[in-house]
Amino acid sequence: MKPVVIINFKTYKQGKSAIDLAKKLAKVDKNIIIGVQATDIYETTKATKLKVYSQHVDWQEPGRNTGFILPEAIKADKAKGVFLNHSEHRLKLRVIKKTVKRCKELGLKTAVFAKDLKEAKKIRKMKPDYMIVEPPELVAGKISVSKAKPELIENIKKKLNYRFIVGAGIKTREDVKTCSNIVQRAIKHGKRFEQLKHLYEKVFRDEHSLPEIDIIKKEHKE
Repeated sequence: MKPVVIINFKTYKQGKSAIDLAKKLAKVDKNIIIGVQATDIYETTKATKLKVYSQHVDWQEPGRNTGFILPEAIKADKAKGVFLNHSEHRLKLRVIKKTVKRCKELGLKTAVFAKDLKEAKKIRKMKPDYMIVEPPELVAGKISVSKAKPELIENIKKKLNYRFIVGAGIKTREDVKTCSNIVQRAIKHGKRFEQLKHLYEKVFRDEHSLPEIDIIKKEHKE
């Protein structure tokens, strides 16, 4: 089974620049999942065949709910799924539960973030399509979870009993290998990762630093 590659654009790029980045990624691998701002979903799905996820969505239903992002709206724009509870956009558990339910009813995939094993166990009951475990203190940092907390990955594998993805600061092929070795699964996309890393360095070469945009996350199953 191929590893799952999830790329979160965050808010570094909008409009045409976000769409241009998506087009470049599509040339590397059309199976990549990308998380974009809600305003970029429609144009991105038109321009590429990537699996486009909204970076956030709300549980509210159509009606008098000004300013909320409805699941119906992103589905109409051809989004395949949503991110929920990212460390930069935390939600209460009751809100996550209601939102996951709404998305499932509409056939939208859900990728729910958890800050630790304790929270992951609570989210597990909601049965999201992807469980992404990211220590908040490592998100957008220089040290990856594979280096800072390799024991966390092992602990989650033993105690969560649910498929999961690990992330936070994963930038190099070595990071991916470390995660892979811990869960006893070989990684086979080294060349593709190098292409992606080179692309990010090129696209963001004028930035002060290369943004950590959830470059590679590895799916694990018991």
